[in-house]
Order: sequence, then structure tokens, then C-alpha cells
Amino acid sequence: MYIKRKLEKKVMELSASFPAVMVTGARQVGKTTLLKHLAGDDRSFVTLDIPENRIMALEAPSVFLQKYAPPVIIDEFQYAPALLQYIKAYVDERGSRGDFWLTGSQSFVSMKNVSESMAGRVGIVNLFSLSRSELTGSLFDEYETDAETLISRQAAGVPMSRGDTFSAILKGGMPRLHERQAAAFQDYFGAYFQTYLSRDIKDLAQVADELVFYKFMRVCGGLAACHVDYTNIAKKVGISVNKAKEWMSVLVSSGIAVLLQPYFNNALKRVVKAPKLYFMDTGLLCYLRGVDDAGVLEKLAESGVFFENYVVSEIYKSFVNSGRLPPLYYYRDANNRKEIDLLIERNGVLYPIEIKENVNPDRKALRHFDAIAPVADTGMTVGTGNVICGGSDLYPLGNDVWAVPHWLI
Repeated sequence: MYIKRKLEKKVMELSASFPAVMVTGARQVGKTTLLKHLAGDDRSFVTLDIPENRIMALEAPSVFLQKYAPPVIIDEFQYAPALLQYIKAYVDERGSRGDFWLTGSQSFVSMKNVSESMAGRVGIVNLFSLSRSELTGSLFDEYETDAETLISRQAAGVPMSRGDTFSAILKGGMPRLHERQAAAFQDYFGAYFQTYLSRDIKDLAQVADELVFYKFMRVCGGLAACHVDYTNIAKKVGISVNKAKEWMSVLVSSGIAVLLQPYFNNALKRVVKAPKLYFMDTGLLCYLRGVDDAGVLEKLAESGVFFENYVVSEIYKSFVNSGRLPPLYYYRDANNRKEIDLLIERNGVLYPIEIKENVNPDRKALRHFDAIAPVADTGMTVGTGNVICGGSDLYPLGNDVWAVPHWLI
């Protein structure tokens, strides 16, 4: 069963404009499935996951390109980076568009090789696990806070009860967990981590002890929606601070997590400088936290942490799935007195968003929004604010601030 992806349109636009298109992202988020779905009957397919294909691509790249002549999908192409030089020569000679569609599970390696070898010749998109709007078929564009857009979404959105919400958080968005005969939650993620640790992690970080890296991931799971303190992480895992930083970059580069940076503006004094950590698939986060039951998840004292991670990851995906770089930040002053969960900066306007798990937030949720008012001194304005919540109704909370049910993201 194929689930329509929001990125389909962007992939086709890039294919019409560039000789090559690269889709990167974590394992099993649906990169290959997406490209196969979009490919015509005349586009061949080859995966470098198969050793024989990889050997040919490494040792006889010109023969490889003769056997798998464009238009072609080359899956997991990062295993043969030298192939890029031959692809470059091919596209420079012919000047055609959309000949090569490439996928890679290790975006840092893939991007580095492409930027060095294929500059100006490749369109790049990043794919994460399924968003809620993809699962429901609403396929919303990037998130906007204004009332007109939110009201227009109500007809296409699918309301969710509290139980529905935490069931969705537990399941996450990995496509294989949404198949008709999906594997059990624990079985799926157990196998997923075996593959991730034994293949991607060895390639990206030369990890000698996979169990230590798994411990690192579990520690990071406990820090979801929190500020990153590398010294604390290193101490808990038993590694150096530099190693903790290196491994965190691996989580980000392999599409597992994102680091939300604090918002800086000359008018805002003494702000926290540490990023906040969010996992891009909440099912994976639940697995790391040892939760496999939606009812238990809903009753946890930390249920709000899972809800915040869910909302941030969904908004982040909404921008990436529309082919845009997410202009997302958070705000917190150094005295820990005022914090705003999420800021969207677009065209000189700063949109504040607070995330509250409760069903009917009140004006108390807005108490920190005035912290960013000084940005007006630098020529910026503060736009419509939102309090994204676990309720079912869209309603005004105050002057240009709306309470927004999370299923309208």
C-alpha cells in the first residue's frame, strides 16, 4: 500500500530542472518507495546494498553506467562515492534533465560527496518518516499561524481524541508500521536498530562498541525536547565530551534527530545558547524510552514531553516536505524566566508558538510572548501567535493569538 508523499511534486520539479535528484533520509522512511512510485516504466533501478552491484560501481563505474543506463534510480549510492565523477561527466556531456535519481541513508556523507562532485547539477531533498497530514491524506503545506489558513484547514483535517493522539505518537511514521500486515512495534524497532547500528553507525562514526552507542541514543531519548548538555551526556554514557558531540552529529546527519537552535537578535539580551533535541520519529523515541503501550504513554508524567516532540517534528516536516528549509527556533532567556517553545521567522516577521498538551489552554499560555517584543527595535514585527494543544477546537485566545488543535499542523 503506497501512501502519497508531500514531496512528490518537489521531486518532479527538481527532476525537470537538474540532471540528477538526490533524496536523503534515515533508513526505511520511504525514499526508494517514493522514487519507484514516481518513476516511469523506462527508468531502471539498481541498489548498491547488493554487494555485486557495489563492487561493479566501485571497480568498473563506466561499465556500471552502461549496464544501468539512465534514466535510472541508484539506491544507497553513498556506498560508491567515486561513481559521482562518472555521473558528472555523463550529465556534462549530454546536458539532459532527470537522468539520475539517487537515494542515500547517510545524508552527511551523501551531501558532502555531492557538494564536492555535483555542484549545480543536482537537486536535493530530505525525506523523514510519514507526517500526520500524509497519513490522513490532507497533505498540508508548510505550517502557518494565521487564522485564515488554520480555518481553511479544518475541512481537510482529521480530528483526534486524546487517545488517538497518543496512539499516533507511539506508532510514529515509519511506513512499514502502517502497512496492512505491519510487524509488532517492538519487533520492528528491534530489527531497525540492529540494522542502523551494524551498518550506518559503523560507516559514519567508526563505533567500536555498538552497545555504547545504543546507550548514548537511550540517554538522548531521555533528553527529547530538552536543552543539550554534552558534558552531562558524556558523563551518563561514559564517553568524552568531544565524542558526545561527534555522535550527536551522527544522529542529526542520519536523519534520526534535529537540533532546534535558540533564536538570536541584537534586541534580545542574555539568551540561552544550547540547542534543544527533538527526534524526527516519535515511535522511535518511544522505543528508546521503553514505552510500547499508548495507554501507558498517555498517563506518563512526561506525556507533555512526547506531545511537544510530536508537534515540533510535525511542523519541521511540514517545511521539509514542501521543499523548504525550516525557519524554526526557540527562545529562552538566560535567567530561565521566560521561554517560548517555537518561533517561526519568515520575511522579517517572528511568529511565537507555545505547545500545551492540555485540551483547553487559556491566556496563561501567552505569558512569555511579550519576551520577544523588543525585536521591533531591529525592524522586525511579531506576527500571529499560536498555542498548539491537545483539544479539538480552533478559537482566539487574545490579540492575534489562537488556540490550535494539533491535527491542523
